[in-house]
Amino acid sequence: MPTYRGRFAPSPTGPLHFGSLVAAVASYLDARANQGAWLIRIEDVDTPRSIPGADELIIETLRTFGMQSDEPVIYQSARTEAYKEALEELKGAGWAYPCSCSRKEAGGGPYPGTCRTGPKDPMHPLCWRVRFDGPSGDFVVQRSDGLFSYQLAVVVDDADQRITHVVRGADLEGSTPWQNHLQRLLGYPIPVYRHVALVTNDQGEKLSKQTKAPALDSSQAPALLRAALQFLKQPEPQGETSQQILEHAGSRWK
Repeated sequence: MPTYRGRFAPSPTGPLHFGSLVAAVASYLDARANQGAWLIRIEDVDTPRSIPGADELIIETLRTFGMQSDEPVIYQSARTEAYKEALEELKGAGWAYPCSCSRKEAGGGPYPGTCRTGPKDPMHPLCWRVRFDGPSGDFVVQRSDGLFSYQLAVVVDDADQRITHVVRGADLEGSTPWQNHLQRLLGYPIPVYRHVALVTNDQGEKLSKQTKAPALDSSQAPALLRAALQFLKQPEPQGETSQQILEHAGSRWK
């Protein structure tokens, strides 16, 4: 198995947009430049937000742009037992505790630890938090509706898939301390993290479904790949097809 193992992990909440492409290209080329494996993971742990068919569209779009997973694609929605085992380990070690605070009660800043010594309202639906004496405070690993949080799921998945390098958007940089904390508590290796700049619209907002970012047009794949490489400040690539462009860009990836 290659020493380097990277991944691209989109959520199936809609089609990929140009910001998604930049993140995918960065993770793909970093893996290829290091003779590593590149995996696709569908992060559908938040099942109510998933759109039927979006996963297949994402995988097909990536294929059209010359990027395919080196291993079978995994889905977080099929990995509940793995997340449950990790949470039980955290509970057993005393790191996780039940919390009755709603999102509104928790406030917009770091969680103040209201339920650390016991849930304020035991009759209220309980989430589970992990103790974290950092500036971001204790964080949720299982929601009150029973769904596991992104923070826990991504850590378990990265460990199980033996991910060594994570290249992703700068909007997720703030999650890294929480994820590193969980990795240490669970005895997992900590990958190397690199965060790339976010693509924004004319209003300075991150491209997303919420900001009505247009879906990628697969018929324009070569031109869009060149634009993504230009955004990532990479040398002008050679080649006409998506595959040729990526192969050349991988050989000069910085």
